Amino acid sequence: MDKISVIVSCYNEEESLPLFYKEMERVREKDFKDVDFEYIFVDDGSKDKTLEEIKELKNKDEKVKFISFSRNFGKEAAMLAGLEAANGDYITLMDADLQDPPALLRQMYDLIKNEGYDCIGTRRVTRKGEPPIRSFFARVFYKLINKMSDIEMVDGARDYRLMTKQMVKAIISLKEYNRYSKGLFSFVGFKTKWLEYENIERVAGETKWSFWKLLKYAIEGITAFSTTPLILCSVIGIVFCLISFLMIIVIISRTLMFGDPTSGWPSLVCIIFLVSGIQLFSLGIVGQYLSKTYLEVKQRPIYIIRETNINEL
Repeated sequence: MDKISVIVSCYNEEESLPLFYKEMERVREKDFKDVDFEYIFVDDGSKDKTLEEIKELKNKDEKVKFISFSRNFGKEAAMLAGLEAANGDYITLMDADLQDPPALLRQMYDLIKNEGYDCIGTRRVTRKGEPPIRSFFARVFYKLINKMSDIEMVDGARDYRLMTKQMVKAIISLKEYNRYSKGLFSFVGFKTKWLEYENIERVAGETKWSFWKLLKYAIEGITAFSTTPLILCSVIGIVFCLISFLMIIVIISRTLMFGDPTSGWPSLVCIIFLVSGIQLFSLGIVGQYLSKTYLEVKQRPIYIIRETNINEL
């Protein structure tokens, strides 16, 4: 009998967890009489009673396993911990807020089992319920990163996907500290099919992804899978050197022909500010790549486990 490992990253999901578990059990009992399950809840340093809720589920259901971090390491670390702990034939990543509909899981399983796919991913075709500015920047991000990177990023793609053990092993083998899983899923390749669905709002609690956290995450994705920003800095530098050279010729010619070399001081100050701003912007881009290198070479653990009921961890 096949076994599916359900990995659930949790950060302050005290209200959502009972609802998630109830819905997952309903789907399992209705659609998966021929499949074994295990639930791996990863508590990412929650500050509420998330861990207590997980332990209550564990006490009444032997399928429930948990990993609790020593602090908040982020969703990427939580997903990696779950993938490393999973021992199912097929592994799925889900959020506890039920924005990833469990009802799709049977269709995903049938496709991956019967049609030779290695991964069945999901993507939202709408962003209903999101602030308009957040949706706008999300679309812009996917357009930019697909132009910059050789790895295709699917607009609206969720972390919710069902994968074979072979694909999961490939993802786990990528030990980089700065992780951007959507890019890693694409990087390892494998045959993937996408299922589309309408956006679903959270069943309880509040989103942990503010605009600035999403912006930071987008920068992580760009720097992890593209060196185009560095090339852009070089191109801008060359262009401004050429413009400066031409302007020097123009200024010298004007001074020799008409005199009055001190005119245009305000415009000169504006140009200095512009060029200085571009230099600082370029240094910031270089600094982002340098900081990623710095974090990688320190080789710190991606996460630290405080408590778990999985013996092998």
